[in-house]
Amino acid sequence: MAPVALTEAYVQTPGVIPELFRQIRQGQAPSQFTVQHLKDLGYGSSNHRLFLPLLKALGFLTADGTPTARYSEYRDETQSRRVLADALKQAYADVFVLRSKPSDADRALFEGKFKSTHNTSDRMAKLMASTFFALLPLADLDANPKPADTGEQKTEVVERDEAGKGEDQGQRGTGRRAATSLHYNIQIHLPATKDIEVYNSIFKSLREHLLD
Repeated sequence: MAPVALTEAYVQTPGVIPELFRQIRQGQAPSQFTVQHLKDLGYGSSNHRLFLPLLKALGFLTADGTPTARYSEYRDETQSRRVLADALKQAYADVFVLRSKPSDADRALFEGKFKSTHNTSDRMAKLMASTFFALLPLADLDANPKPADTGEQKTEVVERDEAGKGEDQGQRGTGRRAATSLHYNIQIHLPATKDIEVYNSIFKSLREHLLD
């Protein structure tokens, strides 16, 4: 069964979303984004805890609340709107299938989509849609998405290696061979004798005929 490309995360206070994301941009990323961190930001109500599953659905936090690379990228004011657009297109992919450029005029349509997809009540569907529409003005849907790592550099190296192999094969085909070197292992069996002059004569002969 394919995963549902439409998050059911929502908040009960969607009007707070712009301010929360402004604080994310302006503050440092915590080691872990917890309920306590929300309180430190000024969101101490129990209703505000729903921001945590929303941030996880958007890919800003891991399952245990650790900020992701997307969280860090969003803190860059020059690309924050593009980053959030990428997040929305992933978390709300089914919505963008219905409308590539959603507008408030589509609210009823999207509420129906949330209701049918998640088999939820009218009230919950409205909250899900309201959460989406609160996020929408913070994103630039026309921005080019972040390019994926396609591994082109790796492919280029492989192609270069294959080209090198072709050259080697071509050289072998034309009779050109790489230079080779030969190594000899010479074993000498010395006679059993106590006459030192015999050994001196043998080694002198070796030096004259092999080394020189």
